[in-house]
Order: sequence, then structure tokens, then C-alpha cells
Amino acid sequence: MSTDEDTQPARPKAPVRLAAGAAEVTVQPDNGCRIGSLRVGGTELLRQGAKYGCFPMVPWCGRIDHGQFRNGGELHQMPVNAAPHAIHGTGRDLAWRTARTSATQAAFTYDLSDPAAPWPYPGQVTHLVELAEDGGSLTLTMGVEAAADSFPAQAGWHPWFRRNPFGDDADVRLDFAPEWQEERGDDHLPTGRRMLPKPGPWDDCFGMPRGVDVTLTWPGRLELRVTSRTEWVVVYDEQEAAVCVEPQSGPPNGLNTAPRLVTPIDPLEISTTWSWRELS
Repeated sequence: MSTDEDTQPARPKAPVRLAAGAAEVTVQPDNGCRIGSLRVGGTELLRQGAKYGCFPMVPWCGRIDHGQFRNGGELHQMPVNAAPHAIHGTGRDLAWRTARTSATQAAFTYDLSDPAAPWPYPGQVTHLVELAEDGGSLTLTMGVEAAADSFPAQAGWHPWFRRNPFGDDADVRLDFAPEWQEERGDDHLPTGRRMLPKPGPWDDCFGMPRGVDVTLTWPGRLELRVTSRTEWVVVYDEQEAAVCVEPQSGPPNGLNTAPRLVTPIDPLEISTTWSWRELS
């Protein structure tokens, strides 16, 4: 026999707020565990809105060709949400569990078998958000674990950094030195051909085998550096409001072209650090 409590909808989880020094971070576990806000010295650096901020891309990054991937002899179909492809994983569509919090750290998880986000293999995803004690950097770490059968997976982040957060005309400047650029086909998927990096604007994947290292500079205001030990980064700067610098564990469509198997004894782990310093 059910009670009134059994029939009540689940209460939304409150945003988790971290703070140190002059920095404040807000995480929204109910909204795909995205970083909803990053304020440095009182200035909001991330584009605001339910679809923006910075969301985890998991268990894949970028587009999957027509939403399909193979694992051995099995063909799987993911929901097509950027026709004709599936894009950016399904973790961003879920409510994550808050595992623990402190003044400067928080950990979140979700089950890959969650029926709200179809994925054919059981496992768990963990997202750790750590603000440095001095408020000078933010480190994000994601892990993907298999509970039974092995499967290919990817993980990464999709931040939307505001072009002009300081209310002036000084557009953000991007500086990075990739070794190659993945040629992008008309279908927005890498063709498999690597080429010398071309000038922007970009919606492209780049290779940085010594580790991702991209600097965003708001002249006279702030410098923010995105680093990661992974070698892949997607840069998207075709919108007026924001630019995206997306470290990820493999290229778009990588479940098919460069699969990284997650096994019960070999989880996938990736991290990125954003560090900043004032220029004025």
C-alpha cells in the first residue's frame, strides 16, 4: 500500500556552492551536473542559461555518426538529438546524486543504467569538482567505471565562456598551439585526415599530444588557462555570446574511430584544470 510520500515527486536537489578566495562555483546536480556558474572577483565567466554553463560530456563526446556505435559484433543506437547524429552524451540530461560536499569540493555520481539516459552497459560515472583553497583554480575530474561487460566510452567537458563578461568591447582572445587539426566533413564528423591548423572561426577538433593547453585572455582584465593531460580539444567560437574550449578523451565519433575500452579493472579517468589570474 502506497503512502502520500510514495506518490510525491522527487524534490529538486539544491545547487551546490563552493567558494574560496575571490572565486565562487555553483554546480547543478539536477541539470546534468553542470557547472552553472563560475564567478571570479564578482564577474560571471560562464554563459548563463539551462543549456549553458559547463556540462559534462559522457559517455561520449561530440557527435556519433547517426547515433550508432559498435562494441565487438553488437550495434547500438543512441538517441538522435542533433539530427542525423547523437551529440555530447546523455549524462547532461540526468539528475546526478550528490555523494559528498565541503566548502571547496563536491563529488557526484550517476548509474549508466539509469533508464532516463539510455546506455547498453551497466556502470557508474563520477564527477569531482574541486576549487583550490586560494580560489585561483578549478579542477574537474570524471571517471567512468564498468560493472560487467567492457564497452567503449569517452568523457569531457563543454564550457561556454562569455566573450565579454566585463561589459567592455574587449573580445576574449584564444591562444593555443595544436600539432594538428582534424579535417571536418560536411556532416560535422572528422574525416580521419589530419591537417595543419587553420585560422578560425572553429567548430573543430585539435590534437595536442603533449596535453591540452589553451589560454583565454580578456585584455587588461583576466587570463584563464585550460589544461588537461588528454590530447584532444574541441574549440567552438562561432557564436557571438560565448566560446567553448572542450578537453575530451577522444575525438568526435571516437566510439567508432578510436574506441577506448572501459573494463571492470581499467576505468576511464580524465581531468582538466582551469587556472586564472587578474591582469589589471
